Amino acid sequence: MPAQQAVAPAPAPAPQQGQQISSTALDTTAVEGNPDDWRTAKPVTAPKAMVVSAQHLATQVGVNILKQGGNAVDAAVAVGYALAVVHPCCGNIGGGGFMTLHLADGRNLFLDFRERAPLAATATIFQDANGNVVRGRSINTYLGVGTPGTVMGLDTALAKFGTMPLSKVIAPAIELAEKGFVLTKGDVAIMDRRADDFAKYPNVAAIFLNHGQRYKVGDRLVQPQLAATLKLIANGGTDAFYKGSIAQRVVAASKANGGLFKMEDFADYTVGWEKPVQCDYRGYTVVSAPPPSSGGTTVCEILQVLSGYPMGKLGYASVEGSHYLIEAERHAFADRNTDLGDPAFIDNPVAQLISPQHAALIRAEIQPDKATPSSEVKGLSGPVEGTHTTHFSIVDAQRNAVSVTYTLNYLFGIGQIAGDTGFFLNNEMDDFTSKPGVPNGFGLVQGKANAVAPGKRPLSSMSPTIVLKDGKPYIVTGSPGGATIISTTMESIINVIDFGMNMQQSVNAPRIHHQWLPDNVMVEPGYLTDKTRTALEAMGYKFHDVSAWGADEAIRIDPVTGMLEGANDRRRPAGLAAGY
Repeated sequence: MPAQQAVAPAPAPAPQQGQQISSTALDTTAVEGNPDDWRTAKPVTAPKAMVVSAQHLATQVGVNILKQGGNAVDAAVAVGYALAVVHPCCGNIGGGGFMTLHLADGRNLFLDFRERAPLAATATIFQDANGNVVRGRSINTYLGVGTPGTVMGLDTALAKFGTMPLSKVIAPAIELAEKGFVLTKGDVAIMDRRADDFAKYPNVAAIFLNHGQRYKVGDRLVQPQLAATLKLIANGGTDAFYKGSIAQRVVAASKANGGLFKMEDFADYTVGWEKPVQCDYRGYTVVSAPPPSSGGTTVCEILQVLSGYPMGKLGYASVEGSHYLIEAERHAFADRNTDLGDPAFIDNPVAQLISPQHAALIRAEIQPDKATPSSEVKGLSGPVEGTHTTHFSIVDAQRNAVSVTYTLNYLFGIGQIAGDTGFFLNNEMDDFTSKPGVPNGFGLVQGKANAVAPGKRPLSSMSPTIVLKDGKPYIVTGSPGGATIISTTMESIINVIDFGMNMQQSVNAPRIHHQWLPDNVMVEPGYLTDKTRTALEAMGYKFHDVSAWGADEAIRIDPVTGMLEGANDRRRPAGLAAGY
């Protein structure tokens, strides 16, 4: 029986805040529990392979590739292209991202296919003649578009570690674009958020509005122009996108709309294989994204600080445990927001930031019963992308593991499509520092290390992460969410390792987030009891209630049975965990 069709057993008694949740009695034949109650949630399970993504059709594409004999990289490329069709807000070929890999032979690798600033970009591109930041210039105009990296990234990974030809793994995406797919409630809810913007551009409205009206549940979305673009890529690979008619049309649209693109921006674009950030946490090895991602460094720095506290004993969402978690985030984000940037342009102090010595210095500054004002916390010498990124996780039968986070930045990027190319363009340039000391669209105060420069890649929070136990994959995780990507990814790890949650409980559990500035704690409903909130407020914490954030699509591999636990985030109802 397919894992997603199994029947969940009666739920275990619900654990309370402040308690550790034991997973030792987990029934690994079970799948989804009640998605509205995280305490009793059960993951999807499968013995051989697992795919988890934010859109159910893309997940099914990945599973089918694996069943046909493809490996995790083949499936990742197929899912990446499929999401560009069925999750166009966030899945993309007009943006870029990161891929973290653990291969069955033991190698850990990282692929950077982050967007780059146009070669004509300047540090003051988003300022007026008086040096003031022009609101909206970095997010709503062609000046906000970085050179896309996804096509080269996916194709590079496939060529190096895949087993199937590009034409085979991209075929499902072409079919979904050409024949269309039926929209669910989750799909329509996302499209509704930019429907008014779609109406401003005839070429966008022709596809993403239904004869001028908003799409409804049950309607079919057909994207013939995107299908034609994907066919060009299928036949011509990377060159078709970066040196052919696709790039020519993007450049023409950029010039017509005040952008900076030239054909050289596409022809000169490169992706890079880099050494991932690695750190130890309670005997597990965390493998994550290095700069130009700040994610892996900051996740590891937070974990290093937390390693000095008995988090499992303190319990999930307890007063003391929450205090140490918030303080660790506060200090790590202060470091993150000031000194990290594109390693091609600056030296990043990663080794220092994730060292036990630095963590010990931070713990020495944390008082056991008092919040530390952020004004008293100084970084070593910072940015954030939009919250509408997407993440997917894959593990195959050979235990190759792939963790991918990629993005357009804001929902549907700049909301514009270049001519008849069929795909949305990113607004990743907003991830740069528009002006040092001025908060960006997500409140992060950034430094000179992340200033705009020609050909530079903006700093990111994306944190595709793989956790190893005894050198073998244990957790594959990551999330969208701007700055909250880091806390979401980190919490998905400690929820399992420290608090004993199964993967679905970990993904569904209410979250907490602090990013140094602004000096308040974001919190989801259900995390704080009235008693805990009162106690933390008495310690000096200020809370900002947020309905939800992130969309962690994660996998855990039981080290004893080898069973895979797949968890689609309850915050993405259109998503799916599936395996075989």
